[in-house]
Amino acid sequence: MMKWCSGRSASSFPRKKRSTPHSRIVATAGRLERTAHAYKTGLADIRAGRFFAAHEELELAWRAADDEERDFFQGLVHVAVAWYQAGRGNRVGATRQLEKALRRLERYEPEHRGLDVARIRRSLEDARGIVEGGSLDLPPPDL
Repeated sequence: MMKWCSGRSASSFPRKKRSTPHSRIVATAGRLERTAHAYKTGLADIRAGRFFAAHEELELAWRAADDEERDFFQGLVHVAVAWYQAGRGNRVGATRQLEKALRRLERYEPEHRGLDVARIRRSLEDARGIVEGGSLDLPPPDL
């Protein structure tokens, strides 16, 4: 005879650890330092054409960022991934990432964290035009 578990009784399996809700995360010196380091490293990786590494670093910054800056870092993640996808020959992936980057970075124009966001968005628009024109040979992102 098979016994069914109703989910109400205690289980012998350990409970899954839950992450802290974003609303309870507070800025600490260590967290701010990690964000700054990941941001600088991610930008350097994009400028050097290391798009996968840039995505990894910028994702660290995005996860550690305050709510008002999360879209900025996520927009930069989308920039890195767009160029990575173009390099892999994935036109659909590159197009989608370019669109997401444009949307996320818009509210940070004209300048944020030392970057000319308006210029970056213009280069993203140019890149989108190149991809829509049938090429994946993108010039380096203008960061």
